[in-house]
This record gives sequence, C-alpha cells and structure tokens, in this order.
Amino acid sequence: METAKQVSVTLANKPGRLAAMLGELSKRKVTLRALSVMDSGDRGMLRFVPADVEHAVDSLQKMNARFDVADVLLVEVPSQPGAFRNICEKLAADHLNIDYAYCSFSLRGTKGGVLAVIRVNDLAKAQRVLGETGATTRPRRSVARRPVYAR
Repeated sequence: METAKQVSVTLANKPGRLAAMLGELSKRKVTLRALSVMDSGDRGMLRFVPADVEHAVDSLQKMNARFDVADVLLVEVPSQPGAFRNICEKLAADHLNIDYAYCSFSLRGTKGGVLAVIRVNDLAKAQRVLGETGATTRPRRSVARRPVYAR
C-alpha cells in the first residue's frame, strides 16, 4: 500500500475530448498508472494517477487545462473473490468513508492483482487501518448453514 497523487480534469462531455486529452498527455510522455472516466451530464471527470505527478501537472498547465490534485491510497488487491470487499470492510469498521474507488492497469509481478485507487475521508487513518493487518488478507470463509426446511 502506498499513497499517490491523483489528478482530476474536467472535460466537456463531447465526442473526441477524452481522446484529445489522452493524446496530448501521451505526446508529452505522461505515463498513467490508473485511470477513471465518469459522466456528469454536460461535463466529464477524468481522474488518473500519473507515474510522475510534477510532469503531469506541468503538462496540464501548458495545455491550459483545469485540474485538481488529491491524495489517494493505492492498495494492492489480489485476484480472489472478496478481496476488495475485505478492504472496504476494514475501512468501514473504523468509520472511514470511501468517497470513490477505481482500479489501475494490471500490475507486473503480481499474481493477477491490480491496484485499487481509493479516496477516503482520512488518508492517514486509512493507512494505519489497512497497514495493521495487511490490506490484502484472504477473504473470510463462509460457514455452511443447514437449510431452514429440511425434507
């Protein structure tokens, strides 16, 4: 688990605007670790975690793009049922709210897992909570129950 800077860019929700923005970032050699695009009516929200935030911010400033930078958690999520649920349960148990979350591109060197990008209401507390027992513990085994009405 680590913290990272996420960049949010508001775009007009029109054909080609996202492709143009990503094209400009690509021309400027901005490498993306994670990406999310959300629709909100006539505007769209592009959120991404760049490999080099200073380079991304400099590029966006030169493009005269409106953007914000926020701190987020990057938590490795193994490819197994219930893994992300476990992370959510740990945060909820300590009264931490997840404002939003999305996943990264595939990680090299992991066993099919990805990074979850999580924006929480208290970053430091979330780091402590997920760091105490590890963010990627195995999901709990469910207890088999007998049916209420047996034949």
